[in-house]
Amino acid sequence: MAIKEKFESELKIHENYDDLNKIILFNDDVNTFDHVIETLISTCEHTYTQAEQCSILVHYKGKCVVKTGLHKDLVPRWKKLLQAGLSAEIV
Repeated sequence: MAIKEKFESELKIHENYDDLNKIILFNDDVNTFDHVIETLISTCEHTYTQAEQCSILVHYKGKCVVKTGLHKDLVPRWKKLLQAGLSAEIV
């Protein structure tokens, strides 16, 4: 019985992943690393290290997923990123 319950709970977790969206942050030639880091900390609740790593990935790879969650929870964060002058989209 315990195996069946564990499988069912794992299945529910995986089903919830289908509902998740992502905020992707894109590189630009305007914003400084410090601005991007500060914005990610305040908007996406990143630690300094997370924000720094994301800013480096964006700089060298051109984009980075900075937040994952339900669409309704991501929209306000995405709007704050745009208001801060960053380039981002929800997918």
